[in-house]
Amino acid sequence: MIHWAGRIEKELEKVLQHVTGTQQMRSIYNEKKSQFEIKRNNPKDLVDRVARDIAKLLNSKRKALEKLAREAEQLQKEHVWQDGNPLESATSLELEFVDDPNFKNKVNYSSSAVQIPTDIYKGSPVILNELNWTQALERVFIENRKEDSSLRWQVFGSATGVTRYYPATPWKAPKKIDLYDVRRRPCASLRLFRRSGSVSGLTLKLMKTSVEKMLDTLSDDDYVNVARFNEKADAVYACFRTLVQANARNKKIFKEAVGDMQAKGTTDYKSGFTFAFEQLLNESSAPRANCNKMIMMFTDGGEDRAQEIFEKYNWPNKTVRVFTFSVGQHNYDVTPLQWIACANKGVWISSFVFLSLQEYLDVLGRPMVLAGNKAKQVQWTNVYHDALGLGLVITGTMPVFNLTADTTSSQNQLILGVMGVDIAINEIKRKTPTYRLGANGYTFAIDPNGYVLLHPNLQPKVGPSVTLDFLDAELEDSNKEEIRRQMIDGKPGQKKIKTLIKSVDEARLVLPTYSENHIKANLSDQILQVQCKYLGIPIKMPCLFLREYCNDLELSNNNTEFLLNFIALMEKVTPDSKQCDNLLLHNLILDTGIIRQLVEKVWKNKDLNTYGFLAVFAASDGGVTRVFPNKAAETWEENPEPFNASYYRRSLDNKGYIFRAPYPTARDRLLTPENDTIGILVSTAVEITVGGKTIKPAVVGVKLDLEAWTDKFKILASNHTDNHQGSNTCGPNRGCEMDCEANSEDLLCYLVDDGGFLIMSNQKDDWNKVGMFFSDVDHYLMYALYNNSFYNRKRSFDYQSVCERIPNSEAGAAPRAVFVPTIADFVNVAWWTSAAAWSLVQQFIYGLAYHSWFVTDEVNAEGSDSKERSCVMIQTQYYLSNLSSSYNILQDCGNCSRLIHAKKINNTNLLFVVAEKMPCNTCEIKKLSQEEEECILFHVVYQLAERKTNQIENTSDCGRGHSFRPSLYTLLLIQLLLLYPAVSPHCHSLLH
Repeated sequence: MIHWAGRIEKELEKVLQHVTGTQQMRSIYNEKKSQFEIKRNNPKDLVDRVARDIAKLLNSKRKALEKLAREAEQLQKEHVWQDGNPLESATSLELEFVDDPNFKNKVNYSSSAVQIPTDIYKGSPVILNELNWTQALERVFIENRKEDSSLRWQVFGSATGVTRYYPATPWKAPKKIDLYDVRRRPCASLRLFRRSGSVSGLTLKLMKTSVEKMLDTLSDDDYVNVARFNEKADAVYACFRTLVQANARNKKIFKEAVGDMQAKGTTDYKSGFTFAFEQLLNESSAPRANCNKMIMMFTDGGEDRAQEIFEKYNWPNKTVRVFTFSVGQHNYDVTPLQWIACANKGVWISSFVFLSLQEYLDVLGRPMVLAGNKAKQVQWTNVYHDALGLGLVITGTMPVFNLTADTTSSQNQLILGVMGVDIAINEIKRKTPTYRLGANGYTFAIDPNGYVLLHPNLQPKVGPSVTLDFLDAELEDSNKEEIRRQMIDGKPGQKKIKTLIKSVDEARLVLPTYSENHIKANLSDQILQVQCKYLGIPIKMPCLFLREYCNDLELSNNNTEFLLNFIALMEKVTPDSKQCDNLLLHNLILDTGIIRQLVEKVWKNKDLNTYGFLAVFAASDGGVTRVFPNKAAETWEENPEPFNASYYRRSLDNKGYIFRAPYPTARDRLLTPENDTIGILVSTAVEITVGGKTIKPAVVGVKLDLEAWTDKFKILASNHTDNHQGSNTCGPNRGCEMDCEANSEDLLCYLVDDGGFLIMSNQKDDWNKVGMFFSDVDHYLMYALYNNSFYNRKRSFDYQSVCERIPNSEAGAAPRAVFVPTIADFVNVAWWTSAAAWSLVQQFIYGLAYHSWFVTDEVNAEGSDSKERSCVMIQTQYYLSNLSSSYNILQDCGNCSRLIHAKKINNTNLLFVVAEKMPCNTCEIKKLSQEEEECILFHVVYQLAERKTNQIENTSDCGRGHSFRPSLYTLLLIQLLLLYPAVSPHCHSLLH
């Protein structure tokens, strides 16, 4: 077996080096070394430059924000309130929209547009006046765009829920009800949820809905816990013992826990508030989240004021606000709840179905308004999907204050809303030195929460929210934890680490050792002119380069079209033109000439068929991909951009020849005919040293004909010579005479790559399995290799995966869900005196009052909800251990056993495996799999936020509450209906 492995090694080395021209390419680089120099990448300088460029970009947007906020405050101050319809004289406009690639949308630059959530009444005087005065913002929007043409969406998000954005574009409303609401405010909070036995039926359902809606208002800068209490208090989710970050994952866990909660016991407010204060005042809970601490209590009533708890924990400083929410029937005195809120700088709110966001947002905004200009700092959001189709963006936000005076002639303490300006992530990426870092080098940036702003693995597939922690974007280890911590703390530095890799704020750089240097071409004018002419001869040559070399270059995925565009541009401008990236363009011309020489000197003189090759290729850091012969380029399926091609990146990170087979889909296995050709890609990096500096400027390789090389593989792994003359028959002292060719029915011979995927087999039945995970070919054998440490396993988590939405068996087009009593309930007198009966009566009355009893929730079975949902998937990767010699394994299955031999093929990523066929199928072995599986995890990270003010707040409205106002006529009708049973017996007796 060792002899067979040696023959395979020698044959691969000899043929691949001869045909690819690796040595000749090194010589060509040495011949042309006068035309380029190797420059050292200074990581600190690169990071500093990127940070400066991004800071400059953010600063330009900050100026636009400051102007918008200043103008908005003045416009609102000058606005005269109108009780009627302030828009009566307004005329409707028919806007014409034009395609703008910068916005990836149709836009109109002469107007702004407005979006109002479906659950807000558009005819309200507040909304109409809001629309009236914000109309004047269009002038400022247009002025900003004239000053900075790179501005994207400019948005004003009102505290009332109105969104005005510029330029105008049709709002992309979802198929389901459009509840997009711009209002968000950071805070640290704890939700208390009364769960005594009196809370039942509709009231309990309304409480759960209220808590869920309130959780939706929190962002990743907030910290939260949800507790339930009766005689004692505890967290609704036992694992959350302290405040946790209000990220999407944790909020989902809270909602599920609240949904499963049951009511029982009696109420003790003291236990609930004690639990809440100890959570909020515990420094280890969220050590730096000291702004707007608050407790929100949802209850259906109670008489206890729990004054001694507030005296102990919150008075006299009142650092924690307390909001009380009356949910459900109100046949009790609400004075204690109003007192609790007023005594702790909060608000009492009465709500039946949906909470009024405005009530508690106004209160939380008071310290910011009182702080004045000190609070007017630009805040940058996490990365998210733009609702209008711009892609991944971040938004700079600035508060807009109400400068009008209230009835006492003092300054108003309300926030009008938030002004926002978007920056596309792609715009930030353009500030990074992508091509100087090589294919596997990259920049990344995180925010103060540790969430990724820039990272090559930031590729969300679904959902508006994008919160990917740096440690979730990488394969986690202690070194990366330290890097993340230092970045959050704002500490500069650099660190070299060895790690496994997956197949605006603080910016950092990842630079492999071979990318510490880069080539910088220094071509004379004469050489430039000559080389430029060669770029188009012939026009259909399979030479691919699709980068944005010049500003005016029209990009195209069609290679011929791109070449025509490129050549046409080169006839108008010189490669040294200011509108072109000189480094990229010079390196492109240099690499084109080098690869052209390789074709002329090596490839054209080879008959690839005699070697069992379908094609030979080369790709370079300059962006060139050349495939030979031309016919092979027509079926070339690899990414034409070398930096995005898997074979290119893997070859740079590994020594020797890297084999990669195409992964066959189920459809491929069904439709591929016997005579169809399967190609195995083999590639290796070209390494050169000039002036003591080593770089890998290119990758060369071939595409093997699987059928031809399988025949060759069987001959090499046999006791015969290559020309089938003579025999190396095993003697008595040399073991059996079996080999991979003559005994293919009894002996299994495989070449498996470093990831555990089948490359080649002596079994004809396995040809359609080439490229599959080896466990799907022979799971007994793969388990033996893994169990004997030939392969190691690494599990990681993909937090950006997409899963099919779990169908809800209770969902459908039907009237709103209500509590339905049984016949036994109706005949039970005790039931009629219970809270459940009163909840049902209340729902009936309010359903009539709000015209909603028989209103059906419109549900579109096809598109009311997305067919996909975001989820976390466990990813399992296997990788080859460091093996230096051959190994023999005895796989024992109880009733039978077999011998297995394995040896790594030197200078490749292949493992050569020879095994006897398993004589029985009695092994109880768990099949190894690389299939992703869904997993639910949570990851808690703490963040900083701090704000102080010594000014006095206006808390006079703390106990006013909030409730819906039904029609007066409807209430009068209900009263008459309720009086009828009482007066009808008297009327009946008078008639008789």
